Amino acid sequence: HTLMLRKPPLTHISGQAIFLGQDIMTMSREAFRKRRLKDISIIPQYALDALSPTKKIGTFMADLVREHGLPADGAFFKRVEERLRFVNLDPGVIDKYPIELSGGMKQRVIMVISTILNPQLVIADEITSALDVSSQRFAASLLLELREQGIIGSAIFITHDLAILYQIADRILIMYGGHVVETGPVETIVHHPRHPYTMALLNSLPKVGVQIKDQRLEGIKGTPPELLNIGPGCRFRERCPYRTARCEETPVTEHLAPEHSIACWNYRDIGGERVG
Repeated sequence: HTLMLRKPPLTHISGQAIFLGQDIMTMSREAFRKRRLKDISIIPQYALDALSPTKKIGTFMADLVREHGLPADGAFFKRVEERLRFVNLDPGVIDKYPIELSGGMKQRVIMVISTILNPQLVIADEITSALDVSSQRFAASLLLELREQGIIGSAIFITHDLAILYQIADRILIMYGGHVVETGPVETIVHHPRHPYTMALLNSLPKVGVQIKDQRLEGIKGTPPELLNIGPGCRFRERCPYRTARCEETPVTEHLAPEHSIACWNYRDIGGERVG
């Protein structure tokens, strides 16, 4: 969330983030502020922290849209009520304080707030991590429904839960140590991974219908890298069973197919492995 706002001490050092034809990393804070909520929005990880404990939900929403120069009038609140019903919440929620809502209800309120102006892109940041299993599935399915109904254009779903990604995503981007190591269509990544980290990640997940006595889960050996002073080279190399001397150099990204890319020096020697 802080990165979205680009608050100090964060600063732009390098790289681009092209959105609607413009690099938002070099955009002025005022210009980017006008983009937020209207064109690009975020659903934060912790819903309780995103809401003001001293304001009712309706007041919070009204203040937010006024900040963007929009009227919090009858037409706006009619849209709010319709959107609350869309996420299976009673419109009376607007007269409640956050403390009066459950965790799942607060998460849905945040989803309504973040998408109320029909943004082109929504970044969903670990929105299921603090929820029970049924609430996780509901939140994920809501995000998919918002896209299918044209309420949002696209979504970036940040999560550690690959099972949820498999249900809702079109493409999966795997990152390790801040670097993209593999990206491709869901079916390709899940069933035909090529990067050692992707393979290890999938092999560490329990498989439906397989008992632990028949196949033990395989954890990823070693510890994550220290990102403050990481240096060049593949960031997974210290934990990789396929490591070679060349892994001391930062791997380049290669395209295995038009929509499937990988950053690994040794993927040709490893070959593809079907998981699950």
